[in-house]
Amino acid sequence: MPTTNVTNHEAFSRGWNIFWNMIIILLVLTCITPLVFTIVISLTSEKMLGLNGYSFWPQQLSVSSYTYLFKDSGEMLNSFFITFLVTVIGVISSLLFILPYAYAISRPEFAYRHFFTFLAFFTMLFQAGIVPFYMVITQLLHLKDTIWALILPLSVNTFYIIVMRTFYKTTISEGMIEAARIDGAGEFTILLKTVLPISLPGIATIGLFSALGYWNDWFNAMLFIDKPNLMTLQYLLIKIQNNLQYLLDNTNTLNAIAVAEELPQESTRMAMVVVATLPIVLAYPFFQRFFIKGLTVGSVKG
Repeated sequence: MPTTNVTNHEAFSRGWNIFWNMIIILLVLTCITPLVFTIVISLTSEKMLGLNGYSFWPQQLSVSSYTYLFKDSGEMLNSFFITFLVTVIGVISSLLFILPYAYAISRPEFAYRHFFTFLAFFTMLFQAGIVPFYMVITQLLHLKDTIWALILPLSVNTFYIIVMRTFYKTTISEGMIEAARIDGAGEFTILLKTVLPISLPGIATIGLFSALGYWNDWFNAMLFIDKPNLMTLQYLLIKIQNNLQYLLDNTNTLNAIAVAEELPQESTRMAMVVVATLPIVLAYPFFQRFFIKGLTVGSVKG
């Protein structure tokens, strides 16, 4: 079988390869450096931070910031569990809502596709505000102090619908759908057995974005959750930060001042960032292969 060689005008020279590799390395370092810096500061003694400032090479390592965060380990572990549960259920519910909606408005034979596209797009531009939003969740749906108050408000995102609609229209060939119809498949069967199996890159992308939204959400917990056992990780970290700031701002006695000086202030703030971001960072490699596949799926011709 004959092989095809890449011509000179289609390949980078050695010099250009080195140049672009250096650019990519600089971009990677730009992305990784803040995270590494944050981890190092979170493991640095508060006293050394006060004396020497921030540094990539701490003179004295300390885990006092993490000890302060996890002093009530039961509350922290419970918030981790709630956040994880909300993220998992939320991602599943988002996919259940977004994937069929995007598929319907991507089909040219769907008579009301323009109306439902406009309906979704309109909500992305205009919103009623916080007060009607709060009244709907608490007075109409009666979801206050329930886990669904953390899930349903984020379950449908118009931007994700538009992304998936574009993915369907540019990736799924009409020939495959017509072949499935000839075989007697209905629309739900086509979606489940034909469209979704070859849409994994798009599904993984939407799933990861949705997971980030649920994992980082604290606003809904602040609005709708009063029960301590339903407190999410992000909201718990905000409360710890507020309590720490309150202690620092209200030191009236000598003993209180001494205690405040012992508190790991800056390192605790950095430890909060690590605790909040590290789990989702570690989850990203499991989705990476789908992103890579998404770069090549468009070049495959049916």
